[in-house]
Amino acid sequence: MLSAVLDLVIPPACAGCGAKGARCCAGCLAALAGAPARRLPRPLPAGLPDCWSAGSYDGAARRAIVAYKERGAVGLAVVLAEVVAFTAITAIAHTEVLRGGFAVVPVPSGRRARRARGHDPVGRLAWLVARRLRAAGLPAVPWAGLSQARRVADQAGLSSAERGGNLAGSLCVRGAAKGPPARSALLVDDIVTTGATLAEAARALRSAGVATPLAVTVAATRRRS
Repeated sequence: MLSAVLDLVIPPACAGCGAKGARCCAGCLAALAGAPARRLPRPLPAGLPDCWSAGSYDGAARRAIVAYKERGAVGLAVVLAEVVAFTAITAIAHTEVLRGGFAVVPVPSGRRARRARGHDPVGRLAWLVARRLRAAGLPAVPWAGLSQARRVADQAGLSSAERGGNLAGSLCVRGAAKGPPARSALLVDDIVTTGATLAEAARALRSAGVATPLAVTVAATRRRS
């Protein structure tokens, strides 16, 4: 709310390059959305859905994500949702999955992270992505169906195998007795690094009978040997 009020008083600056006049200028938007592709982490965690991202986690993409998640630039949600929706449409066209009705499911943040940030960045993103996909004619329904089953340790500094072990069994489908709104799901997150979080989210959904063939993120971390 404060961010929206300040935008009325102080002209916003581009989160990607700092230019005045827009939350995300045309050049940075083109950089964010210009390279949707399959970007799979290596090593590939078991159970990871086909994973597509709009680009790499660097430059304008990194600055925009950090501003949105950590610095309260909630106005960027619409921009990032357009980027993710475009990537999802590209992925669906290439892979021919999710042809029937499907749920758009955000990877949930922990309660402490949501309190610290004052908002739920991926939850908001998934809702906007579903709305954009429906506008494009795809039968998408937003569903915040995942929740944390237990607390996990900080992932920073952990290897791929350690992240997988840390996250194993950490997510569950809430309200499973009522049933999900669709039998297939598109997972949405902001960044994919090792893929452990997306693999755990897919496992939880599959355990509730929800097929999860595809995950889409704003960006993918470049893997270094």
